[in-house]
Amino acid sequence: MAAFLLPILQQLMVDGVAASQFSEIQEPEVIIVAPTRELINQIYMEARKFAHGTCVRPVVVYGGISTGHTIREILKGCNVLCGTPGRLMDIIGRGKIGLSKLRYLVLDEADRMLDMGFEPAMRKLVGSPGMPAKEHRQTLMFSATYPEDIQKLAADFLKKDYLFLAVGVVGGACSDVEQVVVQVTKFSKRDQLLEVLKTTGSERTMVFVETKRQADFIATFLCQEKVNTTSIHGDREQREREQALGDFRSGRCPVLVATSVAARGLDIKDVQHIVNFDLPNNIDEYVHRIGRTGRCGNTGRAVCFFDPEADSNLARSLVKVLSGAQQEVPKWLEEAAFSAHGTTGFNPGGRTFASTDSRKGGSFQRDGASHLAATLSSGADDDEWE
Repeated sequence: MAAFLLPILQQLMVDGVAASQFSEIQEPEVIIVAPTRELINQIYMEARKFAHGTCVRPVVVYGGISTGHTIREILKGCNVLCGTPGRLMDIIGRGKIGLSKLRYLVLDEADRMLDMGFEPAMRKLVGSPGMPAKEHRQTLMFSATYPEDIQKLAADFLKKDYLFLAVGVVGGACSDVEQVVVQVTKFSKRDQLLEVLKTTGSERTMVFVETKRQADFIATFLCQEKVNTTSIHGDREQREREQALGDFRSGRCPVLVATSVAARGLDIKDVQHIVNFDLPNNIDEYVHRIGRTGRCGNTGRAVCFFDPEADSNLARSLVKVLSGAQQEVPKWLEEAAFSAHGTTGFNPGGRTFASTDSRKGGSFQRDGASHLAATLSSGADDDEWE
């Protein structure tokens, strides 16, 4: 976040930008978009911290809070508008935000913002009345992963002479995270999870599952086993989600069971362990999940439960990620990868954005600082609209 917030805020201050309460239509110089409420709120809190004591005023908009309250906050003055796609477009559609003064458009977790779930909203945003053409604004994109098909879409939003910056092994996992893959059948996962948690004690541990129902089920199971656990997913009320993160951050509940809403971008201090109770359906999501630990030079540990019957399609990609991060690859996983067919592609040397979060790369302009649909029916929890 500092990679885009600091240079942008510094330039706004140099230019003497100041918030004004005297306009019924606020015209921010910066719009930052991210896929989940928790991530966009985190970005806003950092922006507010960096802008403290200046005349630059950040505002955040996302679902789960009163629209009226959001509009009142915007009308107090808005230079940096942080938002999730649905609520952002709603506020623009209400005529409370003008775009003619926009100088910086930032997409965090850019590959997610340009995939089939969010791409139409992003195209609608850049095509909104008053939005400066891409040649007259700076568009910045950041992510740890970036599939080739999404890279091609990105060109539609960037200047022709954009700069591409990669840090570390593109799309790869950080070697500061010890990765352990355990072969586990579907019906023995719960017992294996308890064994892992016995070794972690009171250290903060994130347990990732694929569906909202599974998150509730595993959290309840762990509580019954006297493990202080909370959970977060997209069906929870915003108040409950904030409470869950607060309990996890404070250590009151050292175990957080989460769906994909917590997989990207969240920077939670002292997360020592990640458990992939359910493997995701693509390797990029795996890279993002384990990136919640081993941050800012710290070390972490990620345990992955591999069910040969359900996860064989990910075997080859998993072997490549482990090998690229100098991690031990179990012989049985190599055999599974060799025999797997139609596995998810992974190109660790491809032209994508770089390493995870605090180690991110991005796409900058040369002149400056730079499937929501299908999964919902099965109870899966993809990134959000609002």
